Amino acid sequence: MAPPPTTTIPPFVGLIIRILTLICLLISLIVIATNTHTTRGDYVDVKIKSTDFYAYRYLISTVVIGIAYTLLQTAFTIFFVSTGNRLGGEGLCLFDFYGDKFISCFIATGAAASFGMTEDLKRLLQDSNELDKFINTANAAASLCILGFCFSAASSVFSSYALPKRA
Repeated sequence: MAPPPTTTIPPFVGLIIRILTLICLLISLIVIATNTHTTRGDYVDVKIKSTDFYAYRYLISTVVIGIAYTLLQTAFTIFFVSTGNRLGGEGLCLFDFYGDKFISCFIATGAAASFGMTEDLKRLLQDSNELDKFINTANAAASLCILGFCFSAASSVFSSYALPKRA
């Protein structure tokens, strides 16, 4: 009986996908971390930051963890592209596989929490246009996070191709 056909992806494609993931997550982090709004009151100005809301804090934490993991995997992928040898052998293939699955889902939950918070803010302030820029900026950060999730999910599929074949 013939062995099953193997599907391989060129290593540089995996590197490009990881770099795109990293770029999306970095931009998302910068956008959400710098998102502020100042409301003028009668006696005092109130400054609202995205870190004042737990859902946006969660987005920030998922993006930071996603960046750390993606940086680690990018270094491993650069090593693989430059030498042609996988660092760590079969054990690292399993780490790639399960790590990519976990991180991609983790990133998606951060974006989902941010979208939910933004929708709640819109409902609470439906008559006021004062926070529109703040809300739209948070949506942009969550959208970039979702794009990072898509690249991370693609990387997850590629890492499943690298798993050792066991019959």
